[in-house]
Amino acid sequence: MKLTLRVWRQKNADADGAMSTYEVDGISPDMSFLEMLDTLNEELILKGEDPVAFDHDCREGICGACSLVINGDAHGPERTTTCQLHMRSFEDGDTIDVEPWRASAFPVVKDLVVDRSAFDRIVQAGGYITAPTGSAPEAHATPVPKPDADLAFEHAECIGCGACVAACPNGAAMLFTSAKVNHLNVLPQGAPERETRVLDMVAQMDEEGFGGCTLAGECATACPKGIPLTSITGMNKEWLRATRKAAKR
Repeated sequence: MKLTLRVWRQKNADADGAMSTYEVDGISPDMSFLEMLDTLNEELILKGEDPVAFDHDCREGICGACSLVINGDAHGPERTTTCQLHMRSFEDGDTIDVEPWRASAFPVVKDLVVDRSAFDRIVQAGGYITAPTGSAPEAHATPVPKPDADLAFEHAECIGCGACVAACPNGAAMLFTSAKVNHLNVLPQGAPERETRVLDMVAQMDEEGFGGCTLAGECATACPKGIPLTSITGMNKEWLRATRKAAKR
């Protein structure tokens, strides 16, 4: 395959960026998208040019580090992570635009790399259980109703890639935050901090400068792990419940 790549190049966070055009040839349809970028970088290095900076780690669809906007879609045309996107999803001769996540809360570090530490700070605000539990309890010591267990597992699948933010027209982080809130709030272990968790995490989300949610639904469509839009509804109910309870104190 021969492809034309239009790639966002930006030297650092303070520099102006622009799209640069590259031609790559000999691309196998079985290559992953990241392997294709590796091929481009090998050619750039041989020419003495600066390779394209992009994030990646496990390359197994688990960590979510490989976050790119491809032809306007978060992670590209398939509902998967960028590292699991293969070049067979494109046609010979295609022009492909490759950009970083676009959100004020995710500033560009260099080229396609963005700083997603805002997600870390949201989790640090309450996405954990502080009660000391000692060693791991026996698996069946704390009964959890199956619907609750299924819901917790569904939300625990969130890998924090940020596709929800990149796809949202408002740059909202509601789907990510709701996944982290609901994951713990439906379990007995998370019950003692149920109210403070949702209030603190939503407050931190707002402080980070993410946009407001208007339930456009693009976040759930782009999520590679299929976190449902109803997750946001669940978090809103938790937030209202906690707000009312706090107001009565």
